Amino acid sequence: MDKIILQGMEFYGYHGVMPEERTLGQRFIVDLELELDLRPAGESDDLELTINYARVFELVESVVKGAPRRLIESVAEAIASAVLEQFPVAASTVRVKKPQAPAPGHFAWMAVEIRRTRR
Repeated sequence: MDKIILQGMEFYGYHGVMPEERTLGQRFIVDLELELDLRPAGESDDLELTINYARVFELVESVVKGAPRRLIESVAEAIASAVLEQFPVAASTVRVKKPQAPAPGHFAWMAVEIRRTRR
């Protein structure tokens, strides 16, 4: 299956279990892979036969900047569900990274990754 990949989308949101995460907020990074047949768009050079990246970006942004959630697992599920509902994709893989997760030690980010398919 072909893929459209949106990587490193950064947004500010208020998700987390700790009270300060929900009041101060923090940066989240989202990677998204959309699986679909890109041959018709590639052969015709017609935007209507593929997915508009800007619309996907706006959708992801609305979820991350939207209602606070305790878990990034929930953020990822909301993104995957919205993508499958609004775009003609066979599957969606969502990775939500949390660079400032409240954990001891040094790390680049902590994340969850889920893959959901159309039923």
